[in-house]
Amino acid sequence: MAITRATSGPAYPERFYAAASYVGLDGSDSSAKHVSSKFSNDTALIFYALYQQATVGPCNTPKPSAWRPVEQSKWKSWQGLGTMPSIEAMRLFVKILEEENPDWYSSEFTDIPDPVVDVQINQTKDEPVVENGNSLSETKTISAENGRLSETQDKDVISEVTNSVSVYNQWTAPQTSGQRPKARYEHGAAVIQDKMYIYGGNHNGRYLGDLHALDFKNWTWSRVETKVATESEETSPTLLSPCAGHTLIPWDNRLLSVGGHNKDPSESMQVKVFDTHTCTWSMLKTYGKPPVSRGGQSVTIVGKTLVIFGGQDAKRSLLNDLYVLDLETMTWDEIDAIGVSPSPRSDHAAAVHAERYLLIFGGGSHATCFGDLHVLDLQTMEWSRPAQQGEAPTPRSGHAGVTIGENWFIVGGGDNKSGASESVVLNMSTLTWSVVASVEGRVPLASEGLSLVVSSYNGEDVLVAFGGYNGRYNNEINLLKPSHKSTLQPKTLEPPLPVSLSAVNNATTRDIESEVEVSQESRVREILMDNANAGSEVSIADTMWLLVEGNSEHIIAILKSEKEELEASLNKEQMQTLQLRQELAEGESRNTDLNKELQSVRGQLATEQSRCFKLEVDVAESRQKLQTLETLQKELELLQRQKAASEQAATNSKRKSSGGVWGWLAESPHEKDDSP
Repeated sequence: MAITRATSGPAYPERFYAAASYVGLDGSDSSAKHVSSKFSNDTALIFYALYQQATVGPCNTPKPSAWRPVEQSKWKSWQGLGTMPSIEAMRLFVKILEEENPDWYSSEFTDIPDPVVDVQINQTKDEPVVENGNSLSETKTISAENGRLSETQDKDVISEVTNSVSVYNQWTAPQTSGQRPKARYEHGAAVIQDKMYIYGGNHNGRYLGDLHALDFKNWTWSRVETKVATESEETSPTLLSPCAGHTLIPWDNRLLSVGGHNKDPSESMQVKVFDTHTCTWSMLKTYGKPPVSRGGQSVTIVGKTLVIFGGQDAKRSLLNDLYVLDLETMTWDEIDAIGVSPSPRSDHAAAVHAERYLLIFGGGSHATCFGDLHVLDLQTMEWSRPAQQGEAPTPRSGHAGVTIGENWFIVGGGDNKSGASESVVLNMSTLTWSVVASVEGRVPLASEGLSLVVSSYNGEDVLVAFGGYNGRYNNEINLLKPSHKSTLQPKTLEPPLPVSLSAVNNATTRDIESEVEVSQESRVREILMDNANAGSEVSIADTMWLLVEGNSEHIIAILKSEKEELEASLNKEQMQTLQLRQELAEGESRNTDLNKELQSVRGQLATEQSRCFKLEVDVAESRQKLQTLETLQKELELLQRQKAASEQAATNSKRKSSGGVWGWLAESPHEKDDSP
């Protein structure tokens, strides 16, 4: 993950709209075609989806028909962003554009003057830089804001001297010879013997695959010509493919390149091995289930084990999983730690303290940078957020860190606004932060993606920083001799004595002292009285000798007795401690089982809730059907009554018509004559 560069220009959302204008997106179909002509199809789809997510919101439009494949691809890309917030989509849009074209802003908006100017500082000579086969003369520069140098910058906060580091806690830029590596960031750096190796990195959005070495004896750069080991099962393109965001770990006389982004990522994380003697690359054959391919992760060596945390996979998804690689069995293992783990992040820093505690600091997501500190106990595999002392560093991502004894030095990095100008140190025993040095302006030390290693200079430890990106790519070396000395003693992390045992020790010491004083006084009285009663002339020397001899025997007897009591108390305390540890282990086991049961019950509860919801829906439907049936029943009864009435009327009508005929036939003649 590359944070938003600390270049000049507008803030969000104006910066996003400027980037969208550069890309050619204004929401119309013609603009989408213009984007596809400037970038690859995959990048154009990502730009379109992020632009829609930032300006419209989550995709709620119907899926296009299959006979419109282009619109369907755009819809799928937008739909895949889910509910990503608008501001996060904006920042990710600008981030991807800066990876594709880091100079987009300066090349597009030339009418807006850039307030950053380059000013030459003390330079004893111009150093030749060979790039693409051409020798270029490069002048060491720093940047000043507001178009002029400030008073502090006139002091040359990074001093350049003739390869002498005499001042503590001040960054210096030494002179080097030979062909310096190409400017870059997100590279790997490691020290073997007296050489610092630089491998890979990113320059103008392109991955690098070259390997360089800086000899600390004569401060000479050289490019290492590498080849693939003949016994390697992997092909040459796979081993020598350029990469960035990887981690370089020294391992005996070899270098381990762990993870990293490349043009054709694999499904799982790969570990490449470089032999410094034969200058050959090979692929480390591992067993078990490896982590998913990623870059920007932290890799820390603990004894003969690599501990990998977090990073960003090939699909730009942030991770916070934890893996270990045993370098003896070459076996991967995923760790399911307890406690609250750090949120998903990449480009953070990690360190190990006393071969037991893994510390994670900072890092970033697509939209924000972190300044939190997390500690993982590698014995209990439990995460914690310990209390810290001193002034905590500002949130940052892309920083680098190294340890010297109990001190963890953090250099560089930045947030979404500017680079981190303060180099800080954390005492890992007391968890106390302090500032080592500060720089002004846009200098390489306030960059993201720089590297930091430890070397030795005249018998003292020296921090060596290289590269980074802060609006432009750097390939400069800077040195700092820290004044912080390690006070780490063996067994610093041993648990303290129990309170009860400490009280026993104190009480025993006081008792011994008081008993010795009492015995001395009583012994003196006894000797003097015996001498007086006997009337003997005993010299003071003889008296003192007898006194010392008697006191020594008495003290030895007391010490033996107290030693036995202490041993008994210590054994008792050890038994209690062992019992407490067993109870703690049992409690943790029960807690784990209860957590599993809780998760199972939650799953069952979720299933039952789903079933209840379905039953409620079924009941509602049944009630609706019942109401419909009642209505139909009433209508049926009404129809039945109407039918019965109709039948009754028909019957009466038939009866009347039948009685009239017979009556007419039965009428008498006179009745007929009387009728009119």
